[in-house]
Amino acid sequence: MSKKAISVLSGGLDSVVATSVYAKEYDIHAITFDYGQKAAEQEIKVTAKICELMGFEHTVIKLPWLAKISDSSLNSNEDIPQVSNEDLDDLEKCKESASSVWVPGRNVVFTAIATSFAESVGAEIIIVGWDKEEASTFPDNSKEFLNAFNVLLDIGSPNDIEIKAPAIDLDKWEIVKLGHDVGAPMELSYSCYSGENKHCGVCESCMRRKRAFIQAGINDLTEYLK
Repeated sequence: MSKKAISVLSGGLDSVVATSVYAKEYDIHAITFDYGQKAAEQEIKVTAKICELMGFEHTVIKLPWLAKISDSSLNSNEDIPQVSNEDLDDLEKCKESASSVWVPGRNVVFTAIATSFAESVGAEIIIVGWDKEEASTFPDNSKEFLNAFNVLLDIGSPNDIEIKAPAIDLDKWEIVKLGHDVGAPMELSYSCYSGENKHCGVCESCMRRKRAFIQAGINDLTEYLK
């Protein structure tokens, strides 16, 4: 019997690459969350394609209550911030952008639910796309958060489960390199906050994606509106 894993798969570049790292070693059940975000339809569509391509079981979990308590620009009428290339290296501007798209307790909730799935099927690992570059403004992407949650699982779960974040020490361009090396279907991934059919090209997530492919020297097949 092959080893089992749960992947928290949003369909974004980071989670697609992280999951692909373990695709040959584990029988993966991917879970995708709909918490009322503007990009929910696109994220569900691309994760379904990726899971079909890679042979993963796929479950979509709706969290309407999270949408109701959140005033994030991701799942409200508030406009999503646009940033320039220069802004990506301005910590204060990135903190302001991150504050706008912050969803209360999102990774705490997602990882807790992933733990329930892992315990129920006897999975050894939970795969997440947390990374170094985004940890500077999103504390629930940091190595400290990863280590703390693994301590929590050691104490609170009767099973031997570990959260794996292969991009935890990587910047975005290094994630693209890793994705290229492991054959991740990065061309199918969807990183945009806007939820349009094509990437908007101007939100912070799109801008970081565009820069990463350029810095990595790898052809970007993503279609951007701008």
